Amino acid sequence: MVCPTSCKANDSVTDKSDAEQASKNQQNINTETQWRWIWIHLMICIVCIICTTLLTYVIVSWAFSEYFPRNCEAVEHLPDLSERGVSISQGNCSTEGKQTTLADTTDVSIVGKDEWGGKPPSEPLKELELPVPYVIISHTATDFCTTKSECSSHVRRTQSFHMEDYNWSDIGYNFIAGGDGRIYVGRGWGYVGAHSFGYNNRGIGISFIGTFNSVVPPRAQLDAVQKLIQLGVETGKLSSNYTLLGQRQITETLSPGDALYEIIKKWPHWSLNP
Repeated sequence: MVCPTSCKANDSVTDKSDAEQASKNQQNINTETQWRWIWIHLMICIVCIICTTLLTYVIVSWAFSEYFPRNCEAVEHLPDLSERGVSISQGNCSTEGKQTTLADTTDVSIVGKDEWGGKPPSEPLKELELPVPYVIISHTATDFCTTKSECSSHVRRTQSFHMEDYNWSDIGYNFIAGGDGRIYVGRGWGYVGAHSFGYNNRGIGISFIGTFNSVVPPRAQLDAVQKLIQLGVETGKLSSNYTLLGQRQITETLSPGDALYEIIKKWPHWSLNP
């Protein structure tokens, strides 16, 4: 049977339509493939950029630390000031081989009672029998201070609180350490303090101005106390084999705060058992 002309025309149209559809499908496939390769190249570029940046940072950091070492004075550290000729590790800085002298360990700024505006005792103070075998560290559990004026004001308020509220004859501490790196004289080396029951007549009470439950004191404040302790040993006020304690070890208190207590536990002469 011979197909009429209309049948042939329909077949031609169908073939053309199928060809166009196949062409479109191929174009879609090609487009998807191109986009896939574009994304792959883009991700490769991003990874390369990140890796190059990290490598550059590592190289620059190494070069900087190698050729521009840190200034030893700027390093936050807790120096060991109890012995002479010791090595103090400070990152890339070290004092190994340096013979520490009295001037090195006791150049602490001490502010006398008259200078910070203290009141005289309300009654004569009992003298200490020197040298004493204990150093008791506490904190005032007050605001921090950073200048001589601020710290002097803190010490005056503490003295007033002790004398007026507790009816003590004077401020309870032997010495008070300010955040300005100065030591403020309380009862001093020669008189019994009122800081730790059972240890007042055989120990020196040193209190850090501030609250150090979760914040550590600055280096200047820590250094000042260690230098003061060394001064006490050098001048015969403290026994050379003195015992260092946190106030919480002998009194029901959180003083000197968790953060400061963890620091003094690493200091020379600290003892777990009083």
